[in-house]
Amino acid sequence: MTDSLDPGSPAAGRTVLIAGATSAAGIAVCRSLASAGARVIAVGSHAERLAAVTGAVPDAATHVCDLSNVDDVVALGERVRSENGPIDGLIHLVGGWRGGGGLDGQTDEDWEFLHTRIVTTLRNTTRVFTDDLRASDAGRLAIVSSTSVDRPTPGGANYAAVKAAAETWVRAIAAGFTKSAPAASACIFVVKGLDGLETRLASGVTGLWDQEAAPAALTRVVLEPAT
Repeated sequence: MTDSLDPGSPAAGRTVLIAGATSAAGIAVCRSLASAGARVIAVGSHAERLAAVTGAVPDAATHVCDLSNVDDVVALGERVRSENGPIDGLIHLVGGWRGGGGLDGQTDEDWEFLHTRIVTTLRNTTRVFTDDLRASDAGRLAIVSSTSVDRPTPGGANYAAVKAAAETWVRAIAAGFTKSAPAASACIFVVKGLDGLETRLASGVTGLWDQEAAPAALTRVVLEPAT
């Protein structure tokens, strides 16, 4: 069950799509948004895993989609708009980790896995849904990046490079918001690792709608464990 609803939250009534909703972080974000009164659209690649989202957030709309396949994402966009209307928020939580073995251990297979999951899924979802965010009076885009972008190591070169590419893609979208959609914004949440930070990420995502004035087109927020 979700926590008690907060109908006074600025997120109330917003339609928010969470891509990669079946992880612990995804479920936490779904719960937080639903508790704030948002309409949650949870997207994952496996129906069985989406059942966990439904258990935590019974009112969430769930969709199975291969986000690495642009045709599937286009079809997802059509279904979502038909059933829920345009979205106000896109939260991209699709990720994964592979690394180790120094620079010689940065395999093509690991690169393909990381690039497909992190960059391709981000490109596909934003290309399909960013026009919705531009049209909203409070469109929000968020991703989770890594501290390794700023401090890369040979053993994590594939991962850091892919995360840097994702950040660059989001920065480009934010630049477009500046020109054509001043009420829309993007946020890059940065973590060393998400374990233990799921609740803080969820609060940060829900808080993207808390700002009274139009926010900066792009913010980069580092989430650190509580001391």
